[in-house]
Amino acid sequence: MTDDAAHAAPGESALWLADRLLDARGIACPLPVLKARKLLAGMARDSRLLVEATDPMAAIDIPHLCHEDGHILIRQERVDQGGRMILRFLIERGANAAQPD
Repeated sequence: MTDDAAHAAPGESALWLADRLLDARGIACPLPVLKARKLLAGMARDSRLLVEATDPMAAIDIPHLCHEDGHILIRQERVDQGGRMILRFLIERGANAAQPD
C-alpha cells in the first residue's frame, strides 16, 4: 500500500486522486473487500481509497461493500495491463459510515 495514486494513467491522475492505495492485485476475494473495509474504517470521513484488484469478483464485492457500509463509489474501471485485467475502484469514506471503535 502507498499513500498516492501512482498507478493512474497520465492525464487521468486527477480523476483518481486518493488518500490511500490498496494494492489487492493477485489476492482472491473476499480478501480485497476485507482489507478495504479495514482501511476505510480507519480513514477520516470524505477521504478517498483507491483499490486495485485482479479478482473478477471484486467487480461485485467492492460496490456491494460501499452500498452496505455507507461509502461512496466515486468511479470504477477495468484496465488491461499487458493482458492482465486490473479492476480499479475509487471509494470515498461515507459521512454516515460507522466510525471505528
